[in-house]
Amino acid sequence: MAGTRQIKTALVSVFHKDGLDELLAKLNAEGVKFLSTGGTQKFIESLGYECQAVEDVTTYPSILGGRVKTLHPKIFGGILARRDNEGDRDQMQEFEIPEIDLVIVDLYPFEDTVASGASETDIIEKIDIGGISLIRAGAKNFKDVVIVPSKAEYGVLLDILNKKGAQTDIEDRRMFATRAFGVSSHYDTAIHAWFEK
Repeated sequence: MAGTRQIKTALVSVFHKDGLDELLAKLNAEGVKFLSTGGTQKFIESLGYECQAVEDVTTYPSILGGRVKTLHPKIFGGILARRDNEGDRDQMQEFEIPEIDLVIVDLYPFEDTVASGASETDIIEKIDIGGISLIRAGAKNFKDVVIVPSKAEYGVLLDILNKKGAQTDIEDRRMFATRAFGVSSHYDTAIHAWFEK
């Protein structure tokens, strides 16, 4: 079917892990490989699944107190590469960039942190950089990539996997991209409102 893409590798990096185990179980059963960071990697491995560390791909550790983990050409190249573009494919091979077909990511709880009365320093640290960038990259390349931008979409993807196996069609991916830009828009609006106070 035109526009169908197989999910082979998933980058999973989430703040909220509740509800993730059922989705991971289905992806694992479908033979999808996992790539992750820090706490999410430990969570995936605690469920008994193999998971490659992002830093093994990038050869860089998490730095600046966790401010920089996924922001690397090997990760973003793997998400943004156009699978039907010969030049992109050649560069992926040249720079050993892995294809990333599914991105499951959520954002630091900025609004909850503000509502808790936290200090300005703590609030600033809850402005997500890597997560929002991953969401935008996955959504931009919806032609090839599935983006799951919050735990609200875990069940949506699980339904698709249960019906179709580890593959999606272009309508599925566009729907997730639409939701992803909704998530990023809401997030940036909340940050902007806080700065305007």
